[in-house]
Amino acid sequence: MPDLDKTMASDADTEAGQSPLRLSMMDQFSRLTGLDSRLLAMLGALLVIWIVLNIMTNGIFLTPRNLYNLAVQSSVVGVMATGMVLVIVARHIDLSVGSVLGFLGMCIAFLQVEVFPLGAAWNWPLTILLGILLGAVVGVWQGAWIALGGVPAFVVTLGGLLMFRGGAFLVTDGRTVAPLDPTYQLLGGGIDGSIGATASWTLGLLAVAAVAFFFLKARAKRARFGFPMKPLWAELAMIAVWAALIIGFVLVMNAYNKPRSDIPRGIPVPVLIMLAVVIVMTFLARFTKFGRYVFAMGGNPEAAALSGINVKRTTIMIFVVMGMLCAIAAVITTARLNAGTNSMGTLAELNVIAAAVIGGTSLAGGLGTIPGAILGAVIMQSLDNGMVLLGVSSAMRQIVIGLVLVAAVWFDVVYNRNRR
Repeated sequence: MPDLDKTMASDADTEAGQSPLRLSMMDQFSRLTGLDSRLLAMLGALLVIWIVLNIMTNGIFLTPRNLYNLAVQSSVVGVMATGMVLVIVARHIDLSVGSVLGFLGMCIAFLQVEVFPLGAAWNWPLTILLGILLGAVVGVWQGAWIALGGVPAFVVTLGGLLMFRGGAFLVTDGRTVAPLDPTYQLLGGGIDGSIGATASWTLGLLAVAAVAFFFLKARAKRARFGFPMKPLWAELAMIAVWAALIIGFVLVMNAYNKPRSDIPRGIPVPVLIMLAVVIVMTFLARFTKFGRYVFAMGGNPEAAALSGINVKRTTIMIFVVMGMLCAIAAVITTARLNAGTNSMGTLAELNVIAAAVIGGTSLAGGLGTIPGAILGAVIMQSLDNGMVLLGVSSAMRQIVIGLVLVAAVWFDVVYNRNRR
């Protein structure tokens, strides 16, 4: 019987396209680093994409200027992808995020330019607050149809895609609204929309200290409760890797200077907004009852309902969070454009869904991570950015993004099949 078991395991590994030794090495490395094997594969794919695009663009892709722009461009998709993780984990989908971004962006710009007096200190903060509240209302509207009305999320958000795109046009009858408040424009990462070298280094060193603190605190907690622990060298190696990534990021952001000067730009404000959203959403997903309810619903909706979870209320809250994140993305977009246009966010839903799925969020529900979604956003934006540098037409870029989305879903299906 043992020999038969070994033969069956070997056959299963062969069908999956991997040898037992390779699977064992991957599992061991995942356990040592604390990273999911799928996330490691995506990191490897990102490195390959960057190297290939850098070669094809004759070294332009990996210049500080382009990486700075890539970081800013990834922030909008990254912010919305963190919410899409919760939506997909709960076995729903949101096809309306691009249209909601456009609608909320037009509302924010209209309020800032046409309703409230420009130049007033409370102008832009109030419009941001109202935009986020409006995003929450949009989330309640869509979530109620899904949770209380029993309409599938696909249908509700497909209707939202059409309605809110039309709403974005009707806010100003298709007119572009500009210019916006100069202070508000800093949130888009323009010429002055970064924090400079000194503040960037301060934040970077604080981030390194925080990484070391949380790694060592988690190790001490596992030791206190007698849980299995990774080797100390593995923990220290991961701290060193994270520290190198953070310091390298700060170095790259500081290497790009402001026009006609030698003053480093530092970390752009949109990236700081995205990082703040990542921290809040990670805490929400991992350390709150709401986050545990979302993953429980995605893993087994019937069992979640029978265990006492208010599935309807949780579903509405998921879409409220998604609407608020669309408002934050709309703030970054309008601030970067210094205008509100009714075409903002067109087809953004494809990038957002693809970013979540590429980052490890399973369409079967119950599985996904916030940092993985950010990695997926960077991969998607890297492809788009590289194609722009290569002069690829807009039509061809859409074809490539569509193919990547299909490939990401296929990879998700194959990964889950092999995992089972």
